[in-house]
Amino acid sequence: MKTNVTFCDFCDGFRDHNRNENFSYDGKKALYDWLEGLEDDQGEEIELDVIALCCEFTEYRDIVEFQANYSHAGDYETIEDIENDTTIIKINDDSFIIQDF
Repeated sequence: MKTNVTFCDFCDGFRDHNRNENFSYDGKKALYDWLEGLEDDQGEEIELDVIALCCEFTEYRDIVEFQANYSHAGDYETIEDIENDTTIIKINDDSFIIQDF
């Protein structure tokens, strides 16, 4: 038996698992929307696993923050460069979430 998860439920899941700080509010919204789109594309429901999402995805304020955290970040001058190697979920003009690689 599965339960539909609203955006509010999604945010509550992060809070309930003490992971509320892993993503900004806007980051959670972008990740939620992306996951819903993925469900639609695949035609299959995704189980909400907050811990797995926190292990698999990371939010960055900008490309500079990303470059400071990745050892080979010099190879990535733009978000598009990163997108060649992993999934990018854009939050706004500067901020984005990556699927860690």
